[in-house]
Amino acid sequence: MTEELTSQWLAEIKALKQQIVEIQAEQDAGWQSGEKWRKLYNIEAEQRRTDAQMAQQTIASLKAEIQQIKGIEDARLDDPTAATVIEQQVEQLKSVEELQAKLILVTKERDRLLQALKTEQDNHTQTRKSLTTALADAINGLTNQKQGR
Repeated sequence: MTEELTSQWLAEIKALKQQIVEIQAEQDAGWQSGEKWRKLYNIEAEQRRTDAQMAQQTIASLKAEIQQIKGIEDARLDDPTAATVIEQQVEQLKSVEELQAKLILVTKERDRLLQALKTEQDNHTQTRKSLTTALADAINGLTNQKQGR
């Protein structure tokens, strides 16, 4: 009877050791998978940070360019000599047809500039949305990573 109990205990101990080995293997596999995903996340997060930084630099550059253009336009509008030059150009027009052609040309240029401004504003809005999304994704990823620990 004791021999039978000893055999049962030894069999149970062997089974438990096998379960421990299997659980450790699963734990190692889970750890390796977690490490793999952590590395992929870090690579993605770094790329998003780089993209966000580049986008911020682009936005800053475009803002500076807009300010420069705006400053030039403001200077032109405030510049009395610019008004004089425009008046001289209008006075040089000899007929109503020339005036109409000049008006059409100026209107087309204005429309082109308005369209370029609209496109720039749309691009700015899209960049802002992309940066906001990237930032939210990064925050969510960091939160999930912290919760996973």
